[in-house]
Amino acid sequence: MKKKQFLVVGLGRFGSSMTRTLVDNGHEVLAVDKDAELVQDIAPYATHAVQADCTDEVVLKQLGVSNFTHAIVAIGDDLQASILTTLMLKEMNIPIVITKARDEMHGNVLRKIGADKIIYPERDMAVRLANQLSSNSIIDYIELSDEYNIVEMLAPAAMIGLSLQKLNIRARFGCTILAIKTEQRMNIAPSADDKIEAGNILLVIGSQEQVLQLEKYYERKK
Repeated sequence: MKKKQFLVVGLGRFGSSMTRTLVDNGHEVLAVDKDAELVQDIAPYATHAVQADCTDEVVLKQLGVSNFTHAIVAIGDDLQASILTTLMLKEMNIPIVITKARDEMHGNVLRKIGADKIIYPERDMAVRLANQLSSNSIIDYIELSDEYNIVEMLAPAAMIGLSLQKLNIRARFGCTILAIKTEQRMNIAPSADDKIEAGNILLVIGSQEQVLQLEKYYERKK
């Protein structure tokens, strides 16, 4: 994995978790917050940790932020600081600026000022958990876009012993089985002749409606 340089602005729970994970993955991270206590807490884990106000353009230039390939603006409730920081980072030509948004209105503003990616951690986690809790078979749920999701689901009993060709999932429901996972291995891009066995975990890609139709169909066949 090629090492990247990340700037993380805002060291609340989201920003600090992001910093730790990026460093664990072998990347360099400059972690910044105007709260000295938060900076002190993350200092043992970040490549560099600095107390600074990133709404000040002079401060950003002194930090050398234009040398970073990625910036993550993880500022929480201070919408003005979030917007100003995102705007200035884009004006400094950082290739990828990812900003945490509190709600859709905040996200719309960030989009208009040039944020490359907008994330809604609380909303996304709520949707993910709600989909897991609503289902007897869904283990995990990842939203790829407004249209497509990847779902990790326990193979329904009615599928066991049948091949993918026999199940014909794509033609019947519009979704696709990307992989079949067992305790021993992950079968990526399984062939039409591969059969579903008891305990298999299926990675399925499709729209929420398509996956729901698939699940409901096999729930009725119990």
